[in-house]
Amino acid sequence: MYTSTNHPFPQKKLKILASKQSAHTVTIYLPMNKKGKEQNEHLAQAHLKKCVKEIHQTLTNYQLNKVEINNYLKPIEDLIANVDLWRNPSDGLAVFLDQNGISYYTLPIAFEVKTYVSNHFYLKPLLPLYYEDGVYFLLELSADYVKLYKCSKFSYKDLNIENFAPNQLKKAIGTDYKDKMLQFRTGHSAHTRGSFHGYGEGKDDYKKELITFFRAIDLGVKKLIDNRKAPLLLACTDQLYPLYKEASLYPNLYKNHLNGDPEFKNKTLMHQESWSLMQDYFNATKKDKIDLFTELYNTQKVSYSPSEIISAAIHGKIDTLFVKKGTDLFGIYYNINNSVRLDESKEITNTSLLNLACMQTFLQGGNVFELDPEHMPIKEQPINAIFRY
Repeated sequence: MYTSTNHPFPQKKLKILASKQSAHTVTIYLPMNKKGKEQNEHLAQAHLKKCVKEIHQTLTNYQLNKVEINNYLKPIEDLIANVDLWRNPSDGLAVFLDQNGISYYTLPIAFEVKTYVSNHFYLKPLLPLYYEDGVYFLLELSADYVKLYKCSKFSYKDLNIENFAPNQLKKAIGTDYKDKMLQFRTGHSAHTRGSFHGYGEGKDDYKKELITFFRAIDLGVKKLIDNRKAPLLLACTDQLYPLYKEASLYPNLYKNHLNGDPEFKNKTLMHQESWSLMQDYFNATKKDKIDLFTELYNTQKVSYSPSEIISAAIHGKIDTLFVKKGTDLFGIYYNINNSVRLDESKEITNTSLLNLACMQTFLQGGNVFELDPEHMPIKEQPINAIFRY
């Protein structure tokens, strides 16, 4: 049975973690090593042990004694022996510890190993769950099968369109249509089900019936989809796609489709194939923003100055933030005079300014894109930005 899944880390959780501040908060990211050999060698557990040892030393620098540190880190130590956690791994593990206890999440990101101790959680590694994502709708369609899913890279949800539209041709046009007009291709392949061929009266009537059916489905689609800007992707045979396109008034019907009869495809595989097709659509937004930065290069609408960008992020002025992969910036933001001090490394008294800039931009509705160094608009700088005003 096909089970819908929700986003692996809803933004509500991210906002809760971002709002928490207390002394000695601990953040850990590590890959879970799903391959059999790596699992057998317990590499992920070994990474976590090493992280605990590193954090132990950091907390010593905060003047905590050994007993205090051992008691505080015990919930993380207990994870190492949690058989169920390691038996059912995802790509990565994120661990958050503060004075109120521990929370941890297995997520579809193969994180780089990282530990962070401060007065807040380090959340920048979670942002790919959102900026590499994008909402679209998948309509699976044949003459006797209709399903509509709300999808993203990491989730898919059945919207139960059968409650709003007919899910079979005969329900749309009645049971008195002539079977002889339904000139189905014969053969053993399920993927030809619902296709038609030939010329003449039978074909023309069948096409009219299909368009009537598709118009009824289109009405149901519009009842279920609030965001009409989101693309609608069809999974159907090549013969059905142009007919649905003719019948539909949906404003953003995607130009390509997944060919074949969707009823008999594995739904997890269908979701993966649909994302592979839609990924370029969502990557176009990133490319458009990079092009816009280049276009605005000689204006005050863009910047590659870390101090200027960090200040702008805190005040909600950033439309798009580009961050170079594999980098970080440490220092202090002084709210009293809106200034920034940059340090060479992480210290007890400072913070990750890149984490601060990324989270402030994202939580205030801006775009955040982490790019390979060669794709940064200004390659020599760790962050570039387009301002809203």
